[in-house]
Amino acid sequence: MKIDELIQIISEKTGAPVSQSLLAECLGITRQTVCNRIKNLSEVTVSELQKAEEFFKVKIFDSSNSEIAYVDYYTDVFASCGNGSIVFSSSKTKLPISASIIRGYSKNKLYSMINATGNSMSPTIEDGDKLIVEHWNGEQIQDDKIYVFCYNNEFFVKRLSKNIDEIIIKSDNPEYRARTIPSKALSELVLIGKIVAAVKSLD
Repeated sequence: MKIDELIQIISEKTGAPVSQSLLAECLGITRQTVCNRIKNLSEVTVSELQKAEEFFKVKIFDSSNSEIAYVDYYTDVFASCGNGSIVFSSSKTKLPISASIIRGYSKNKLYSMINATGNSMSPTIEDGDKLIVEHWNGEQIQDDKIYVFCYNNEFFVKRLSKNIDEIIIKSDNPEYRARTIPSKALSELVLIGKIVAAVKSLD
């Protein structure tokens, strides 16, 4: 469920329009963050749905009727949203996640969860967020989607777009400039997977 869908559902259930400012107060974030997450089609987390239920006194999410996806959570894997780094570990745990927060969820796809570090994808992804990755299976890159990938032996979490014979790497934080991967270097790009949900840090 996306932020704008949540606003619509709450408005329908309460019978009164819900402003971005009121939802921001409910979730403990700024109105600008709500606005940016609407723009970036950000998904609402289970904990945010629970906050909304308590704040607005309505029933939005029924976990008993929600399909559960079990993802491998690599507790010691940190993918950089900054200057490119990743730490791998074989340590993982099976974590139950509501399938409703995973965009395009399918039982036939493989999912993992890793940790985000850095601020280049802020406000969409913040330092400390947990990222659900849909593992790449040979599909074409979808423009402006966020991917985990390796380039020049460094790992990144960035938006990717195709431009004729090159790939554009973009950050959501305007302080970071866009980069390009020319056609002659595309063999060095290794896609790990697409980010299909970000579980916001509660810190």
